[in-house]
Amino acid sequence: MLEFLTDWCKTRFSDPQAITLVFIIVGIGLALYFGSGLLAPLLVALVLAFLLEWPVAQMSRLGISRTMAASIVLVVFLGLMIILMFGLVPSIWRQGVSLVTDLPSMIDKGMLLVREFSADYPQFISAPQLDSMMEEIKKMLDTQHVIDLGKQILGYSASLLVLMVYAILVPLLVFFFLKDKDYLINGSKRFFPTNRGLARKVWFEMDQQIFNYIRGKVIEIVIVGVASYIFFAIMGLSYSALLGVLTGLSVLIPYVGATLVTLPIALVAFFQWGFSAEFGYLMLGYGIIQALDGNVLVPLLFSDAVDLHPVMIIAAVLVFGGLWGVWGVFFAIPLASLVKAVINAWPNNQQQQRVSFDSE
Repeated sequence: MLEFLTDWCKTRFSDPQAITLVFIIVGIGLALYFGSGLLAPLLVALVLAFLLEWPVAQMSRLGISRTMAASIVLVVFLGLMIILMFGLVPSIWRQGVSLVTDLPSMIDKGMLLVREFSADYPQFISAPQLDSMMEEIKKMLDTQHVIDLGKQILGYSASLLVLMVYAILVPLLVFFFLKDKDYLINGSKRFFPTNRGLARKVWFEMDQQIFNYIRGKVIEIVIVGVASYIFFAIMGLSYSALLGVLTGLSVLIPYVGATLVTLPIALVAFFQWGFSAEFGYLMLGYGIIQALDGNVLVPLLFSDAVDLHPVMIIAAVLVFGGLWGVWGVFFAIPLASLVKAVINAWPNNQQQQRVSFDSE
């Protein structure tokens, strides 16, 4: 067994560039895992600068100075974000408050239906089980529970000062990342080993793929969210803006997100219309949107993405989401593609011998 492990290590770690790649990946991973809280503004600014680099580069090719291009792109981006915040967030907030207000009546209606079902089919749900369920619901709606929830919300609001600092700090960081990109990259190279050819190869392979994925995912969120909101609004569904945003954000979690967001949509539609034609039309239209997203929009936006098996995608969402939360879920597929690229590019003795033979 020891001989097998020794041979395996010699095969996989005999190339100095492979060791360098391991140190770079492990170092960045440890920095993100242990310092993500402290480095949050820096990481957010890096992601935004990465996304905004393409329009800045295109403007630079037209002869516009990089400083002016970075300023224009950042001002336009911040303007769109302000319009989005003041135009969409208040409506979503009002609908969320309305949903919380209407929740007790929805629960009462649901419990009435459950009681009727229990009376007709006692073999599926008995009276003691129904009473236990109602006790749990009462505990959830208990006054003290609501007070505790309010305290949590007030506690979160105490971080508004931190958010205000981020609102000033992150745009400044994004501007300097875009303006001084070459200077910062050249300055950071001295912190990495010189024999980083393999790491450079992996990065060049992943750079465009990561950008295409993030760009495609943002476009997918906007298209699915807007289409869902328009359809819900036409159907007259309550909380259409809130549910439309949830539907758009559900594409962040492949395969699982669409399933999770279907439940609140179906429940709101049921409590609004019951088992009626409107309920059927709504669920049919929602199913068509999901089908078009999975079979038309995703292939168009991610045609050049790395092909990953669904099991690998779900595993990546679980692993990276558990490590880094929302950001881990968002970057799960690029990170899984990075792991695959590293495995494919990893040298071994057979490859080195083949290269040596070809050079001779």
